[in-house]
Amino acid sequence: MLLDIGKRRRLMECSTTQGVLTILALDQRNSLKKSMRPKNPEKVSYRELVGFKHHIISKLAPQASAVLLDPEYGVAQNITQHAIPGTTGVIVALEESGYYGDPHARKSAILDGWTIEKAIKIGSTGVKLLIYYHPRSKFAGQQRDLVAEVAGKCSTLGTPFFLEPLLHSIDPEKPKLSPDERRELMVTMVEELSVLGVDVMKLEFPIDVQSQPEETIHFDACSEITKASKVPWVLLSAGVDFDVYLRQVIVACSAGASGIMAGRAIWKEAIGLNYSGRELFLNDIAIPRLMKLRSIVDGLAKTWDSYYQSNTISEGWYLNYLQ
Repeated sequence: MLLDIGKRRRLMECSTTQGVLTILALDQRNSLKKSMRPKNPEKVSYRELVGFKHHIISKLAPQASAVLLDPEYGVAQNITQHAIPGTTGVIVALEESGYYGDPHARKSAILDGWTIEKAIKIGSTGVKLLIYYHPRSKFAGQQRDLVAEVAGKCSTLGTPFFLEPLLHSIDPEKPKLSPDERRELMVTMVEELSVLGVDVMKLEFPIDVQSQPEETIHFDACSEITKASKVPWVLLSAGVDFDVYLRQVIVACSAGASGIMAGRAIWKEAIGLNYSGRELFLNDIAIPRLMKLRSIVDGLAKTWDSYYQSNTISEGWYLNYLQ
């Protein structure tokens, strides 16, 4: 596969010097409000949420190759406060927080009033779309259409497209997928979505480590994902404890992942702390966590560039570029 020159350059800006991805995720909105005030999430103020995100980003962004933020509380606020170093990429979420429909028939939507063009104009180096997906959902086709639509616009504008598909059950009698079903459906999901113009897939660990603790199973499942995906993939943290995530990252990168896009596993204990307590946690625990993850990713991950052919640039290439 060929990669547009602009996308290639912007992915480089999101990468470590080793050509892999160590991305800090802090684009949570409604879920973060619920974590901050479980009984009254609606009481979390704009200022409180913006302040929390700014504190995390200002401390951790220098250790990340890129940051993932939301347009409502994160990206513009942190750019204007100079919290994100110029050497750190900026990826912006596109989606409305949550989903439409019932839990077994979920639909995703772009945040009202937000566009890829706006994300590029404020200086982002990529965009991310989260969708809920099940290959046999009655809305699977609509979800694929949304992905293809975003992919087309990203291609036209030359910006990298990160896709985060989350599996869900479509059976009201069985709210949680079985381990074997989850593993099989993840492969199918990746096969169906990675061919739609996506540049990087952001994926959950394909195995329930509680029910299947054997690391050989973990490696085989991650290798299946690598084989199924037509594009690079990175591992999200899904809120697991850091020690669990660390083991997952080692396995995933050894099996072909191109890095991480991690959030709560790194910083979730900061929730509920006052400013001074949070400062201490970020300095003593969160920063070393991210540095350790970056070291592992640099040493084990597969470069995203290895998925793409080198661009052949001939004399006068610019004359027909974009035509």
